[in-house]
Amino acid sequence: MAGTTKRTEFSQALKAIAQERGLDADVIMDTIKQAYIAAYKRDAKERGEEVEGFEYDVEMDSVSGEAKIIAWSEEKPEKKKDVTPPGFGRIAAQTAKQVIHQKIREAEKGAIMDEYSERVGSLVSGMILRFDGPVVRIDIGRTEAIMPASERIPSERLNSSQRLTFLLKSIEDTPRGKQVVLSRNDPDFVRKIFAREVPEIASGSVEIKGIARESGVRTKIAVFSGQTGVDPVGSCVGQKGVRVQAVTNELGGERVDIISWTDDDEEFLKATLAPVEVIETSLNKKAKTALIKVPEDQLSLAIGKEGQNVRLASQLTGWKIEVEGEEDEETEEKSEKTKKTKRQVKAKSASKKEAKKAKEKKIKPDKKVKVTTKKETVSGKEKKESSEK
Repeated sequence: MAGTTKRTEFSQALKAIAQERGLDADVIMDTIKQAYIAAYKRDAKERGEEVEGFEYDVEMDSVSGEAKIIAWSEEKPEKKKDVTPPGFGRIAAQTAKQVIHQKIREAEKGAIMDEYSERVGSLVSGMILRFDGPVVRIDIGRTEAIMPASERIPSERLNSSQRLTFLLKSIEDTPRGKQVVLSRNDPDFVRKIFAREVPEIASGSVEIKGIARESGVRTKIAVFSGQTGVDPVGSCVGQKGVRVQAVTNELGGERVDIISWTDDDEEFLKATLAPVEVIETSLNKKAKTALIKVPEDQLSLAIGKEGQNVRLASQLTGWKIEVEGEEDEETEEKSEKTKKTKRQVKAKSASKKEAKKAKEKKIKPDKKVKVTTKKETVSGKEKKESSEK
């Protein structure tokens, strides 16, 4: 009866650990065996026994949990013997406890990394734990992930305990083991957010053909649909702009331009600069350069702040774009009228100055001119009336 209790306790404990940690029972058994061998070697060294030049294995009953240490010489592998010391069960339990926990943690982390490796390229939700210099540490549920400075949105301010959505970019090997790397800066982050907010993209009826992004400021995205009756741009914008607004909010207010993709290079180039009116396009398909002429008054809009608009258009299309301003006939007429008016005003102003100078020359500098004020005139009139009386 006692043996049955012992077997039940061991098997139940093994099963409980396997279920709790999400590990395979065989992995735990191998971990325990390795820990027993490590404990035996440490104990044997303390007793002054030689352990170098020998190989060890553990024969373990998965039901009762009883273990035997088997050793053999590297030179004579066929001669195996039981070297289990008296009371080894108690010594092994005390010595191997820490090693067992460590091995289980490593196995657990390996299982977690395997799980997350299947989710690379997808979105995960996480809470910001702390900041290690420029690196942000994030709790994503079963493990802790990092977001390096290069994967952050430059203009975004982050706070501890803040919950955000991230792109699970990769799993990298580090000196501390495997590490989950997250990103909010990668263009694929925008792609995945759109797929989450726009059912047509998730279903495949609308396809994202390209993304050009300067994170935190502006993104251009080209979309296409091969299904008749499906408006790719309208699908992404949503009713009253609700879908694109949800994407913008997730990106921290980043501006998003949605462009309809076409395989006509000229039309696609024009679309990337919308709402700017394009007067003329000159394409060099061999060098893949484009000269685009726009109205003079829309030149700054086409180029964008610090060249951002035309730079993103170049990234999205793969063409090197040069934008020039050109005045149309109506603008030129207005410009000529404005110039003519300015010349007339300038001429009148010059003639007035010349007339004034001529008038000043007629007055002699030594001639005294008596100036009679209004007050003096009134006073003289009063005097005359008084004398007449």
